[in-house]
Amino acid sequence: MGKIKQAVENFKKKSARNQEIATRKQVIEELFYDFNSSRVQIYKMNFFRGIFFGFGSLLGGTLVIAIVLGLLSLLTDIPGGIGDFVQFIVNTVRRS
Repeated sequence: MGKIKQAVENFKKKSARNQEIATRKQVIEELFYDFNSSRVQIYKMNFFRGIFFGFGSLLGGTLVIAIVLGLLSLLTDIPGGIGDFVQFIVNTVRRS
């Protein structure tokens, strides 16, 4: 009889948790639609958000590549062939 009570309690807890999650999702959706009443406004906002995300990604990637190339160019004076290899990589990236 104890296993059945435990199973019922577990079911109640899961059910309450699922109900809480569904309620939170519903509240978030209602807030979203309250702030954005028309679909045109939502599409426009998402379009500009996508443009700015793409521009930021491009700018960030360019900046990271420039920093990596700068750091690699500092390593070209390392003896033992490592410096020559790093110089080859830097020249290859700068050519393309």
